[in-house]
Amino acid sequence: NALWMRLNRPAAFNAITADVLDRLDEGLALAARDPAVRVLVVTGAGRAFCVGADLKAIRAAGAAEPFLCRLNDTLNRLEACAKPVVAMVNGTTLAGGLELVLCCDLVVAARSARLGDGHARYGLLPGGGASARLPRAIGASRARYLLHTGDTWSAEAMRDAGLVHEVADDEALLPATQALVDALCARSPLAQQRLKALLHAGQDLDLPAALALEQAAMLEHQDS
Repeated sequence: NALWMRLNRPAAFNAITADVLDRLDEGLALAARDPAVRVLVVTGAGRAFCVGADLKAIRAAGAAEPFLCRLNDTLNRLEACAKPVVAMVNGTTLAGGLELVLCCDLVVAARSARLGDGHARYGLLPGGGASARLPRAIGASRARYLLHTGDTWSAEAMRDAGLVHEVADDEALLPATQALVDALCARSPLAQQRLKALLHAGQDLDLPAALALEQAAMLEHQDS
C-alpha cells in the first residue's frame, strides 16, 4: 500500500504553514509504524505543488527561527524516512517546495510544471536545505545558476539535470505516478528499505568504504 500526502491549500498555492508541517509529521509517523505502508507519495492540490513557506503566517507568528527549525526538522524526517518517497509534482514548485522535492527519492512531474529555488528574486536565502541538497542532486554548476538567478526550469530541463525522473503529460500525471508506486509496492519492502539506507549512507563515504558497506549489507540481507 501507498500513503498519499497531499498539500491542500490550493488558494495559497500550498504554501507551508505550521499546520502543514503537523500534517506531514503525522503522515510520516503513520508510515513508520504501519508495515502495510510500503511507499509514500507527496503532492499538491490545485495548480501548484508548493511555493514555499507562507511568509504572511510566519510574520504573524512574530518569529522566523522557530518556524525554520520546524521546517528543517520535518524535511530531515522526510529525507530519513526508511521507505521510498515519491514526489508527484503537479505544478509550480518554488523555494520550500523545491526543498521538499529534494528530500524525496523519486520524482514524477507534470509537463507543465516549473521548478526552481526562487529566493534570489526577493533578496532572500534558502532556509530549508536548497544550498546543500540542490548541488548534490543536479551538480554544483547547475545549482549555482538556479540559486543565483532565482530562475525556474521546466520539468524536462529538470529531468535532464537529474532531479526529475519521469515527465508525464498533465492529464497522465496521476496514472504515471500510480504505475511507479505500484511497481515499488510490488518489490520486497525490506530490500527497498535497505537499498535506500545504502544509497543515503554511501553518498557520504569514499568509494572503498561504500563498497564495503554494500557487501556487508548484502551478506546480512541474503539471510533474511
